[in-house]
Amino acid sequence: MSRGLPIDWEAEGLLDGLEDERARDARRKLLDELHEDGCDLELLRRAVAEDRLALLPVERLLGSEPRYSARDLAEKTGLDLEYLTTTRRALGLPVPDVDDIAFGDEELEAARLALRFREAGFPDDEAIETTRVLAQGLARYAEAIRTLAAETFLEPGLTEYEVGKRYEAVARELMPLAGPWMEHLFALHLRNVLRRDAITREELATGRLAQRQPTAVAFADLVGFTALGESVPLEELGGVAARLARLARDVVEPPVRIVKMIGDAVMLVSPEADDLVETGLRLVEAAAGDDAFPALRVGMAYGEAVNRWGDWFGSPVNVASRLTARARPGSVLVSNDLHEAAADDGYEWSFAGEKSVKGLSAPVKTWRVRRSSDG
Repeated sequence: MSRGLPIDWEAEGLLDGLEDERARDARRKLLDELHEDGCDLELLRRAVAEDRLALLPVERLLGSEPRYSARDLAEKTGLDLEYLTTTRRALGLPVPDVDDIAFGDEELEAARLALRFREAGFPDDEAIETTRVLAQGLARYAEAIRTLAAETFLEPGLTEYEVGKRYEAVARELMPLAGPWMEHLFALHLRNVLRRDAITREELATGRLAQRQPTAVAFADLVGFTALGESVPLEELGGVAARLARLARDVVEPPVRIVKMIGDAVMLVSPEADDLVETGLRLVEAAAGDDAFPALRVGMAYGEAVNRWGDWFGSPVNVASRLTARARPGSVLVSNDLHEAAADDGYEWSFAGEKSVKGLSAPVKTWRVRRSSDG
């Protein structure tokens, strides 16, 4: 059917399952507007079948009509076709056949930006890995925004038309702010990274940054979180994990950094062992102060680690993770290396024996640390 002609949506089966006349009228109105705006019948059928008709106005707002294939983008921008498809995979996005018409004007502009980024001279493999890190963060942010919007703007009894218009209005207000906001946050984080970095004489002489650096690593996890999942609703379980994230953000201060949340656990790193010990104790104390919050346990280790693509690797990471599982509820268990690297002032240390750690041939001497009784 040609665009603009009225369609009998009931005859097409797109009102099936709607008994309430108000809901049927709202869907008709939304279908009419979307069809008039250029959505063909097949697209509307898929949207109805997948229960995302109300989201189609926002989806169309965020992108233009497909006009180009991947080959077209490569030819129009001069960007290598293989690099283009590899970058898209790194972004976690679908990779259509190179001759499928699947991209709009936004993707064309993005390809031009990718070419400029590549011309800056970064090695392709490492630039692709950096893109993957960026995509992981943005994907999580997009999921969080979707959840936030749904919890804020969904109300009982709304029709698809009303939901679609609400989401569309919010997107029109927020999208112009997204670019400047992201640019501002990136500058802030990059500045903080540079402030705690240093370039040594050796690095200047060799032209390469040191791969390994002495690092204190900690994991803090919720005791009994797995068992809790068998007795509470999933929504409540997610709320407990979110509270751990908020707790960590409230307690952690530089030079200690949050590396990532891993379900019921948080990973922390610090160049200074003392600061990490203090942070671990604060986390345990904050959790203990809330009767409705599960107990925390913390494992720590110290040694040479490698920071690659925003994550950390090395023996202290493995040891800290294993010691967390061996720690008592409400306690901080540390390796002997961390004990030796940390100052004793303000803390009491008690030898906790030798623990077998997977991946290490020799047991790890461990210590429990708490605040001194007169502190």
